[in-house]
Amino acid sequence: MHPLFFIAALQAPAIVVTGSREPVPQTEAPVSATILDDRALDALAFPLAADALRLVPGLAVSVSGPRGTQTQVRIRGAEANHSLLFIDGIRFNDPAAGNEARFELLATDLLSRVEIVRGPQSALWGSEALGGVIAAQTADPFEEEGAGALAEYGSLDSFRASAQAALRTGDVALSATGSLLSGRGIDSFGGGGERDGSTNRSAGLRAVWRPAAGRELGVSAFYVEGESEFDGFDPATFRRADTLDATTNRIAAARGWVSAEWNGWTLSADTSLLDSANRNRLGDAPLNRTAGRRITGSAQLSRRSGGHRLTAAVHREEEDFRARDQNFFGGTDQDRSRSLTAFVGEWHAAWSDAVVTDLAVRHDGFSAFRDATTIRAAAIIRPGPGWTVHGAYGEGIAQPTFFDLYGFFPGSFVGNPALTAERSRGWEAGLRRSNRRFSLGATAFSHALTNEIVEQFGAITTTRNVAGASRRRGIELHGEYLFSRALQLHANYTLLDAGERREPADAAIREIRRPRHSANLIALGEAGRLSWSASLAYVGARTDDDFDTFQRVRLDDYVLGSARVGWRLRNGLEAYARVENAFDADYQDVVGYNTAGRTIHAGLRLRLGR
Repeated sequence: MHPLFFIAALQAPAIVVTGSREPVPQTEAPVSATILDDRALDALAFPLAADALRLVPGLAVSVSGPRGTQTQVRIRGAEANHSLLFIDGIRFNDPAAGNEARFELLATDLLSRVEIVRGPQSALWGSEALGGVIAAQTADPFEEEGAGALAEYGSLDSFRASAQAALRTGDVALSATGSLLSGRGIDSFGGGGERDGSTNRSAGLRAVWRPAAGRELGVSAFYVEGESEFDGFDPATFRRADTLDATTNRIAAARGWVSAEWNGWTLSADTSLLDSANRNRLGDAPLNRTAGRRITGSAQLSRRSGGHRLTAAVHREEEDFRARDQNFFGGTDQDRSRSLTAFVGEWHAAWSDAVVTDLAVRHDGFSAFRDATTIRAAAIIRPGPGWTVHGAYGEGIAQPTFFDLYGFFPGSFVGNPALTAERSRGWEAGLRRSNRRFSLGATAFSHALTNEIVEQFGAITTTRNVAGASRRRGIELHGEYLFSRALQLHANYTLLDAGERREPADAAIREIRRPRHSANLIALGEAGRLSWSASLAYVGARTDDDFDTFQRVRLDDYVLGSARVGWRLRNGLEAYARVENAFDADYQDVVGYNTAGRTIHAGLRLRLGR
């Protein structure tokens, strides 16, 4: 079977990793969460995780042209740098790219699971968890022993290849994976110019030692590099044009951890290092480059007694940022550093099978701006078999980016070191009904963003905190039904009202790149040697800022259809074909940047011992 979304939880108890400081069963997680396991990712068959995230309720995905170009994910109307991305427990937002997560670099072939937690989670995870958390994991070598490989070729001269292996011997296990994506792409400007291609290389490694029950020592490493061509702005007119712009982006990260459990106590500690580099060029001429480094260290102690668990944690983070240029003769060069120290407390209580509560508080001490304290309070009530009522109040923060604080273009864009962190406060409440074959649910949410950081245009552009509040509210509906092994259906719908207010007295205007209506339908199944899946993603009309005319414009709605059909040739070997944008929709996620039409791909997948 290919369990997806909540159906996965109905087949086997699902664990929510980031819904609490300690992993909890999904039935006790006081959050709105969606889980894509390895079977779900294989069934959807998308090369990049962002394409699968588009099918999750409450998420809006915008791609600035063909595959490999900037990809932003907004959760419940929050900004792109308000989504916190973890990969194997490493904070993966790029400090050298405005604190955004680089979803255009995240290939699904390296991942065995993606967890999406919606709503403010800063009381647990700190800055950037204002809109929510996306936690991706590579294969656990203790759970997924075996090997596999994939090779695929398709439209636009696209090529995809990956290999995975996991080995266990005694109390030591090791997993490794690698992937390659490449393609000629399309002319994103649409004027009949050259194609804008891309290449993506990724690798992951994970080693775990479990010398005894409740004892674990592990290390993981993750590397991703992408090269992308795109059409930018004419340097003379500053209008969009068919240019030879290109960027190379690299992120390398590693993490080590240790944990031990005894007599109801759990002690854990970890440290990680992330190093990023971004280089931009026009043709063969270098333009500028940025680099970032983040070092983190955490220690956590938990005590479980009956249905209660108390957790205390301390977190230290240090970030460095470097910028260099060629075309401004070093005028944008800068070296910056900042740090934070945070203290976290959480009380998770299962009072009975029918009532679960969770209370968390966190204090972040920042070196570069004002400190912040955030809280989260949540409860789950099960009034009867199959019924769940859930509610939560949460707060989120997002620290100013290095660009916000210190600017980038001297003489035209300067930063504002007096900025404070953006803050969000809000609630959600929902009802869910489920049994072993179906799940139905509805969740309403409302959040108010204050201290929003915006650009202030003038002779010299700078940044400032807005005095008013921007509200994001809406409703998420979801339903799943398991007819049989041959047919599962999953559907969701999101209504989002996201408004932006520049001044308290101003009327709210609609936030850009956030559809008011979005809906998704996924169907999949297996029958004998045949496996299949199909999905429809409806993205409603949105607005965007057209910087050629300095006007706000409307982007039309569209439907993306995708499908995959596989045939098992022999045990462990499958041939498959898949199609993306099956209806050849002509659409844009970002004004002025075209996207690919219908593409068809075929490949082979090999699995051994899995």
